[in-house]
Amino acid sequence: MQTYSELFAVGEFRNLFLANCAGIAAHTSSALALGSLTYAVTGSATLTALSMFGAPLAGVLGSVTLLSAADSLPPRRALTLAGLVALAGTAIQAVPGLPIGLRLAVILLVAYVGSITGGARWSLLNDILPSGAYVLARSTMNVSVGVMQIAGFGAGGLLLVWLDAYQVFLIATALRALAVAMTWFGLRERPARTGARASTARTMRVNRELWADRGRRALYLNLWLPGGLVVGCEALFLPYAGDQAGFLFAAGALGMLTGDVVVGRFLSPVSRRRCVLPLRLLLPLPYLAFLLHPDLPLAMLLALVASVGFAATLPLQEWLIDRSPPEAHGQALGLHQNGMMTGQAVFAALAGAVADVLPAHRAMALLACLSLTATLLLTRGLRYARPAPPPPAAAVPAPLAGT
Repeated sequence: MQTYSELFAVGEFRNLFLANCAGIAAHTSSALALGSLTYAVTGSATLTALSMFGAPLAGVLGSVTLLSAADSLPPRRALTLAGLVALAGTAIQAVPGLPIGLRLAVILLVAYVGSITGGARWSLLNDILPSGAYVLARSTMNVSVGVMQIAGFGAGGLLLVWLDAYQVFLIATALRALAVAMTWFGLRERPARTGARASTARTMRVNRELWADRGRRALYLNLWLPGGLVVGCEALFLPYAGDQAGFLFAAGALGMLTGDVVVGRFLSPVSRRRCVLPLRLLLPLPYLAFLLHPDLPLAMLLALVASVGFAATLPLQEWLIDRSPPEAHGQALGLHQNGMMTGQAVFAALAGAVADVLPAHRAMALLACLSLTATLLLTRGLRYARPAPPPPAAAVPAPLAGT
């Protein structure tokens, strides 16, 4: 499977893709509404940022408690459960007069349920598509996330001009309902990957087994640390560019989408393997130039080029799947997703703390230097993670003379 037409010819992928688009649009528009409501009520920039971007921190709790649910539940059931919880949470946000503390608790609960079932979404790609199609499918999903985030924030901003936050929540609730319906009716039920029940004990045991393998450990560290530090650079776009920060965010989003399309659609498995190190180096290197405090057009170009490097995660995820037991694919991918999102939140906070001491452009260059150092130090470990080459075909013995 090499083309988008072949990919979208698979009905279940098409339904999963559309359900994911509806869910992302609902999340971004409701996050913007919640942020505006929180700031209007409290006047606190910290609480506003937490209401919009703090939910991934719930992934830490999910990763050490019930992450095994990604494999212990049938995937359609797991995704529908997470969708129903998100639907209920968005509907609750539409109730006027709720305390901000309760609103924050609701988004953390929704994020927690999503963190323990999210791996089922990505492992399902291997079930509904032919072998070897994961990278194309995952890159396509990544592109949809970026596009729908832009559309969701843009539409949410326009809606807040005409409607109040509670009405935007109702629109987001309708989108959540659409996503749930497409998940339940658009996917075929499959058995759970394992017969074991989801539990904290099983979650921790599988986490230890995943982490114990040197190759998987190298993959997780390479997936989490260098990219997370570069997200810290992106977290300083607003202090760096002020009202023009949106141009930097847009340039970064365009670079990420470009990388996903090129790596997912046009590179062969061999080419993807060869481009892992160049892409990982491309991620931090352009941000070192921010030490010179470039003007906005050059800064946009640097952000765009750097963000292409995020596409290195696609072959690394492919290797992670190859090295993980089939009955733990959901948990393996869920652990990657939760660790990545948590790392991004932590490094964004670290970037803010550094920028309180240093000018924003120097803080960005420092984080880029740390990311480059992490990349160079962690690269050696990837030799334990690369998939083994296929065994040579067995030689066919020559027929005996006279036979």
